[in-house]
Amino acid sequence: MMLLSLVVHTYSLRYWLPATVMLGTAPAYLLSWGVWRLLSSVLPARVYHKLDDQLYCIYQSMVLFFFENYTGIELVIYGDIPKNKENVIYLSNHQCTVDWIIADMLAIRQSALGHVRYVLKDGLKWLPLYGWYFSQHGGVYVKRSAKFNEKAMKKKLLSQTQSGAPMYLVIFPEGTRYNPDLKNVIADSQAFALKEGLAVLKHTLTPRMKATHIASQIMKGHLNAVYDITVAYEGTLDASGQRTPAPSMPEFLCKECPRVHIHFDRVDIKEIPAEPMFFRRWLHERFEIKDRLLTEFYKSDDTDKICKFPGEGKPSPLNLSKTLPPVVILGGLTLPLLLTESGRKLYVRTWVYGTLLGWLWVNFFP
Repeated sequence: MMLLSLVVHTYSLRYWLPATVMLGTAPAYLLSWGVWRLLSSVLPARVYHKLDDQLYCIYQSMVLFFFENYTGIELVIYGDIPKNKENVIYLSNHQCTVDWIIADMLAIRQSALGHVRYVLKDGLKWLPLYGWYFSQHGGVYVKRSAKFNEKAMKKKLLSQTQSGAPMYLVIFPEGTRYNPDLKNVIADSQAFALKEGLAVLKHTLTPRMKATHIASQIMKGHLNAVYDITVAYEGTLDASGQRTPAPSMPEFLCKECPRVHIHFDRVDIKEIPAEPMFFRRWLHERFEIKDRLLTEFYKSDDTDKICKFPGEGKPSPLNLSKTLPPVVILGGLTLPLLLTESGRKLYVRTWVYGTLLGWLWVNFFP
């Protein structure tokens, strides 16, 4: 019993250690950002965005230290990521919360991590500290279907492009996660496709076009390309050959996923149709390609090709020099706060007041 307890305790530490560091350094990060925001209030927006992107890069690099270096996962990439930074829309299938981190993994390999901004479902704005900051960094919160606020999204994206902010906008057009265990969600999605005269997809949900179409048109003069990304997690195929749910963040940090496969395809922005009807067809065709790739990954007739995408996949290790220094920097900013009584009070107040003010701000000034 004691041995079993030790095993369980050790397993939980795999998750709690990185989670404690990532959450624990958030107040120090927010305080640093707040000082810069105050100092930059009299400076051009372009100057503010430049350092804000640098600060964001530091924090997210620390996150990647845990999700990639600490877990030891292998990233296998099919396709060539451009060496130069571009203004892009990152378009991906959506299976789990780790998908947000996968976008960071690709961005850091292009030295564009600070430019990552998300289109997020509205409920995530209530996340303490993070929900508000994602909005400040250029993220857009959207509601589904009839509640979708097109005007607010256009306003937010226009303000970003007019200030010259570099753009790596992450969008998951499915709107929610694909989970093979949620048969009713998959059935509803397939019924919607049939109703609209679209091909039925088996390994993704039917994509919704509004957010992606608005982003591609509002920022057309600012964007270079769309990165069409298809992600598959190794270890999500059971003994009977059935697909299982993708790992959650705790499971991923507990090293339950040995390898992530990423299919990368770059589409020039000039190839994206503007007219809504044609755009819907284009977007659905991109997801038909994803569906075929995922079918090949999970259901290939060739046993040697199971759990692989077609083509040559190249392992892409992440150098510790990109992720370890941010851990040291943020740890160095956080420890002084925790070692003195006044520092601990400031730390707690940042969590409490930062969360409350953030909730007010993100709801009244989206």
